[in-house]
Amino acid sequence: MRCPVCEGQEGRPFQVVGARAYGRCGRCEATFLLPEHLPTPETERAEYALHRNTADDAGYRAFLQQLATPLLQRLAPASSGLDFGCGPGPVLAGLLREAGHTVALHDPFFHPDPGALRARYDFVTCSEVVEHFHQPAAEFRRLNDLLKPGGWLAVMTRWQTDDARFAQWHYRRDPTHVVFYRQATFEHLARVHGWRCEVPAANVVLLHKPPPA
Repeated sequence: MRCPVCEGQEGRPFQVVGARAYGRCGRCEATFLLPEHLPTPETERAEYALHRNTADDAGYRAFLQQLATPLLQRLAPASSGLDFGCGPGPVLAGLLREAGHTVALHDPFFHPDPGALRARYDFVTCSEVVEHFHQPAAEFRRLNDLLKPGGWLAVMTRWQTDDARFAQWHYRRDPTHVVFYRQATFEHLARVHGWRCEVPAANVVLLHKPPPA
């Protein structure tokens, strides 16, 4: 079974929950929904439309600070970035702009700006995004291409830990969440792409693209 994250052939059946079947990669430790069960774009858009995250929600801002704070500690002043998969209310982009950085937006449903994908950036953020990737290996290659040498890819997603609780895990029950990562998954991706991997907090990973030698 081919793993959609690392593209290795070490995937194996993991669990069947209701009508949805999942695989597990023995190389990168990702857990993934099998391709025949992936949601349609219509299902995805309907689910995303239910989200009500706004800039005046103090709890949501505090949630995003888990990613923003360690990233800001590593950025040079007035850096340029991209909020990839920003959703209908790009609150994270607002936090980073408040800190003096410029932030472009891209989201296939809510901010489909092809021009944003033709530039290169000092940083790219993916907050609660990578679990939605239907073709994660290709998406991580694209994210790498969007980064300038010396840039940062900042990712926040809920890590999958307890196999015994997977079926009842709230994160799995979201129909648009189709791939689940562990810290080991990001460490593997870092080796593949030549990134330095830093984990400032649980569920947050910062990946540094090395500058030219």
